[in-house]
Amino acid sequence: MQISDAESIVMEVLWQRSPRNAEEVIADLSREQDWQEPTIKTLLNRLLKKGAIRAEKDGRRYRYSAVLKRDDWVNSQSRTLLDRLFGGQVAPLVAHFSENGKLSKKDIAELKRLIEGLDNER
Repeated sequence: MQISDAESIVMEVLWQRSPRNAEEVIADLSREQDWQEPTIKTLLNRLLKKGAIRAEKDGRRYRYSAVLKRDDWVNSQSRTLLDRLFGGQVAPLVAHFSENGKLSKKDIAELKRLIEGLDNER
């Protein structure tokens, strides 16, 4: 499922806590974004149409919940980025960050730990 950057910001609010009514979503987002209420409601409606969220009637309001799981979305986004920019290969991605000075000593230690863990599993 493809969701826009703006829609993903709304999803983050719902991934953090669901269900929530529109007023709660608007309150959270208005602190973080310079968005007006109609913009947020439009984004909620787009997400509803895509099936990323669902709405359940609660009296006179709707309560919104995430249907799309964050892990599934992150996996999809990661795979798309990796495929588009690095031919689906992880090593060139890591090399890119290394060559551009984007890996801290902490990052390198974590990568080594992950690789050692993979070696131990096989």
